[in-house]
Amino acid sequence: MLVAFSVSPSGGPAPEGALDGSVSAAVADAVLVVRSSGLPHRTDAMFTTVEGSWEECMDVVRRACEAVGRHGPRVSLVLKADIRPGREGELTGKLERLEAAVERAQGEAGRGQ
Repeated sequence: MLVAFSVSPSGGPAPEGALDGSVSAAVADAVLVVRSSGLPHRTDAMFTTVEGSWEECMDVVRRACEAVGRHGPRVSLVLKADIRPGREGELTGKLERLEAAVERAQGEAGRGQ
């Protein structure tokens, strides 16, 4: 199972020390939860994706929300899940299949010119 999520504080006053409404300290606490989980993960500018069982992934999301919740009275969570029982290695596997498809498409486009 892959779970991509974004979590941040919402509402209330800006966290102490935050510049221009920055939520980076709160998000950093959530990312630390993910990194300490031991699950395969990837963080980019918009989402953090974790791979594991339903229970493992949802526990990480819950704990990340709790970490962010310490920064304000409200938490915003956006979550997307790819539930494929019996599949592992999809964090990198999906990207590898995509890159192979892009290479094939480039090759086909090059032959048509």
